[in-house]
Amino acid sequence: MTASELYQRALAEKETLHNRMAELADKLWPKYFPDQRPPEDRLEKIRAVLEKLSRHHATKETFKAEVEKQIPELVAFVREKDLLTLDESKPLVVRTTPPYMRGFSVASINAPGPYDKEANTYYNVMPIEEFEDDAAESFLREYNTYMMQILNIHEAIPGHYTQLVYANQSPSLVKSILANGAMIEGWAVYTERMMLDAGYRDFSPELWMMYYKWNLRTVINTILDYEIQVKGIDQERAMDLLARQGFQQKAEAMGKWRRATLSQVQLTSYFAGYADILALREEMEEKLGDDFDLKEFHEKFLSYGNAPVPVIRELMLAELDQQG
Repeated sequence: MTASELYQRALAEKETLHNRMAELADKLWPKYFPDQRPPEDRLEKIRAVLEKLSRHHATKETFKAEVEKQIPELVAFVREKDLLTLDESKPLVVRTTPPYMRGFSVASINAPGPYDKEANTYYNVMPIEEFEDDAAESFLREYNTYMMQILNIHEAIPGHYTQLVYANQSPSLVKSILANGAMIEGWAVYTERMMLDAGYRDFSPELWMMYYKWNLRTVINTILDYEIQVKGIDQERAMDLLARQGFQQKAEAMGKWRRATLSQVQLTSYFAGYADILALREEMEEKLGDDFDLKEFHEKFLSYGNAPVPVIRELMLAELDQQG
């Protein structure tokens, strides 16, 4: 898929997500605004519901503790639904992001490589207790109680942390060391949807609403990066895309603008990898029919280390042909 094709696909996906969010906003409106008519404008209606849901959040003093608290819940759900085998011997340590790593992302994973696979994996969380109150409130509304759950799926379980543990077990050091960003980010994005489809939080419409907002961010990352690098858009256009069309809080949108102007291509890797993994899963489901097993698919996919998704696809299909 070319960069232009990926961009066009992202534009179409943005419209799809807006439609799904509008449908959920209609469903949630009577619950949260019982005596108020919804706005005619679709984006205003979505924003009003998101703003109401965003008021449910941790405090700046408890944010890191709330992140840490959820990790065992994710582990329990993955095991209950038999989505993946998790290695209990590989510790995940939640910590405040070290000073030299701050300023680029809200949360991140520091994983050991295959030559030191027994070392700790660190889940870095931005120290927002240092923020001024207004900045902290903007941040916490963005990473509210619902969004925090999606963030933890993405970064920790069964997202980056889990994928990188599997990568260290790959028999191919080349596939483990030469990491493909689209595969790594794509897996984390894929797991968000996979967990909700499996029934995480009992199909809560509020969580789905926030998931769509989060997934919209992935799509807009691609649009933003392409339009900065290819079309040369300015900050005003970028903020409209991020804040008005993407419903992001000001602090989040400004951070993303900074990140997009300091990097190239990386922001497109989320959507590109996610789309390829989802397409591969659908292809395997079609080929295997009733014999398709989700857990087996996940573990086989992750067994190839950090290889590009098209390479993993070739290897999985070749193995399937040999078995057939």
